[in-house]
Amino acid sequence: MKAAVLVSQIIVALGIFSVWVVRSGQATSWRGGGARSLKEEFHVYALPGWSVWVIGFLKLLCATLLIAGIWLPALTRPAAAGLCVLMVGAVAMHLKVNDPLQKSLPALGMLALCVLIVLGG
Repeated sequence: MKAAVLVSQIIVALGIFSVWVVRSGQATSWRGGGARSLKEEFHVYALPGWSVWVIGFLKLLCATLLIAGIWLPALTRPAAAGLCVLMVGAVAMHLKVNDPLQKSLPALGMLALCVLIVLGG
């Protein structure tokens, strides 16, 4: 179980960094509505402009804490729990704009991995 938690920590953290740093301005098939960037996606969800920065900060903070949790295990569960909340919010936004289920799959996958981390960490 410990190995599965460690692998999940790395997958989740790298996934968050990929979405929020590497591909934030790129179109993907997972973006809500017809958005071509993270900022457009938040606009599609009718969220205020500042929310992109707050959510991004929180997700990147939690991802960083998951990596730090490899050496400081006390950080792992709180970081994964925070991401659980944020991923539930992501799924809710996809539902809000009537996206097909396929667009929610990355958030659902991250949520499942975070639950595994919380329960097994």
